[in-house]
Amino acid sequence: MASNDTIADMLTRIRNANLARHQVVEVPSTRMTRNIAKVLRDEGFIDEFSEAGEGINRNIVISLKYKGRRRQPIIRKLERISKPGLRVYSRRNNLPRVLGGIGVAIISTSQGVMTDRDARRQGVGGEVLCYIW
Repeated sequence: MASNDTIADMLTRIRNANLARHQVVEVPSTRMTRNIAKVLRDEGFIDEFSEAGEGINRNIVISLKYKGRRRQPIIRKLERISKPGLRVYSRRNNLPRVLGGIGVAIISTSQGVMTDRDARRQGVGGEVLCYIW
C-alpha cells in the first residue's frame, strides 16, 4: 500500500515492530526515509539499516535495538510533528528541545536532515519532522 506520508508510514512501522519486539522492520525506501534512518542510527536508537530490493520495490531494512533480558525497546516514543496537512517549521533560535534534551527532534534543514542539536550547532532552522525518545 502506497502512503502519501512516507515519514508517518515509516514511524508507524517502527512503532509497531517495537511493540511486537521484532528484530527487523522493512520500510519503503525514499531519500527522506534513508536520511531519517541515518539520524536514528547515529543517535543510537537503531542498530543498523541496509537497503534491499531494486527499483520501485526498494526497501530499507532497519535492525531495531532492545536492552536487557526482557528486551525493552530503546525507542520509547516516536511522534510525527509536521504533517502534510499542517507543516511545522522552526527558526534556528527556537528549535524544540524534546524532554529537556533527553529526546531528539529530527529537523529537515537546507543542510540536510539532522537532529535539533546539530541544527542548533550549525545555526539553521527547518521543518520539524518528528520527536523521538
